[in-house]
Amino acid sequence: MLERLNQTMDHIERHLDQPVDVAELARVAATSEYHLRRMFSALAGMPLSEYIRRRRLTVAGAEVLGGRGTLLEIATRYGYGSGEAFARAFRVVHGVSPGEARRTGSALVSQPRLTFRLTVEGSNSMRYRVTERPAFSVVGPRTRVPLVHTGPNQAIIDFVRGIDRQTLERLAELSDQEPQGIVAVCDDLDPSRAEGTELD
Repeated sequence: MLERLNQTMDHIERHLDQPVDVAELARVAATSEYHLRRMFSALAGMPLSEYIRRRRLTVAGAEVLGGRGTLLEIATRYGYGSGEAFARAFRVVHGVSPGEARRTGSALVSQPRLTFRLTVEGSNSMRYRVTERPAFSVVGPRTRVPLVHTGPNQAIIDFVRGIDRQTLERLAELSDQEPQGIVAVCDDLDPSRAEGTELD
């Protein structure tokens, strides 16, 4: 299956400057469109359509910076019906307009090409227990942050660092059951669990 998924990634790369037919991708992956979309989202942490859009805008960004053609030519090459639509999508991914990127040589965001590999984890055991508890309250500051699948979540780090000492001391005083001390609680996650979606 991994080989099929990687062949699907190859197919996407060869067709970034053409309409990408998901039915054709499903044939390459030897599965249905529905299962391809679900499997890709689960493994990659983003929808298939978002990955294709990011890859297109990554390659388009290189062409913008490299001065290969007019901005309108690049826009139409990568499937945008107008320069305005291209500029909007470009700004969402790269944080600048294509014209500004070309004029200033701005640093752009790159979506790397995905490759699927099998990694087996979980050889270390973990001790745990499940306990029944009466209703209790969770008290403390709350914020909405983006979901990050790999590495530290800077939004959470910044939020925790911004909690003043007096609040932390008061929360520690309120802790009257196990586990003792201050704990982190995640709630209201998007059902897709896609990277970039938000949670409390």
